[in-house]
Amino acid sequence: MLEKNNERKKEKMIGFYNYSVILTYIGLISSVFGITQVFENHMSIAFLCLLLSGICDLFDGKIARSMKNRTEHEKVFGIQIDSLCDLVCFGVFPAVIGYHYDSVYPLRLIASIMIVLGAVIRLGYFNVMEEERQRNTTENRKEYQGLPVTTVSMILPLLFMGQHNIPKDIFPFVFHGFMILISILFVLRINVKKLSMKGVLILFTIGAIILIGYLKMQHII
Repeated sequence: MLEKNNERKKEKMIGFYNYSVILTYIGLISSVFGITQVFENHMSIAFLCLLLSGICDLFDGKIARSMKNRTEHEKVFGIQIDSLCDLVCFGVFPAVIGYHYDSVYPLRLIASIMIVLGAVIRLGYFNVMEEERQRNTTENRKEYQGLPVTTVSMILPLLFMGQHNIPKDIFPFVFHGFMILISILFVLRINVKKLSMKGVLILFTIGAIILIGYLKMQHII
């Protein structure tokens, strides 16, 4: 352990660079690119990027845990970097998307603020509890408190794809209403069972269906 830390000090760049964080970084890159697409008014691409970030987040933890020789610093770094990236992907990015939809000014502003605030509180609380849990046990987590922030990457793209069934002038209000509801569920003290691999695969399948639906909607396939 000491030898590994000494080797770390000799490196020219701070941080930890191994396969355990690759998907986390890919998800972040997808979201940052998606934010630029909102500014360019390419909303289909933006929602696709949000979905891809969610798919990356579904698997990044499992990939990180597959690396058995991680140091304590690498484990803590993984927790922190995952939450920081999640804040951008599932807090800031949805807020930018939500602000794009023009309902009434106070509503879209409130929805955007609430989803970022809810995400940062949820993620900060998770970090504190997760570090404590890992000090006390080596067992995998079985449930979460509060709705996981990743769920926004499935809910909002589904809303986007279903907007044709909602009157055009009503859709922004529905979208912002869902954002406010999601932000409340982020911090509500409810127990949410952690998905098994089967559950992850089901969500991945849903994501794939959404992706195929998007490609068909754009006449790409």
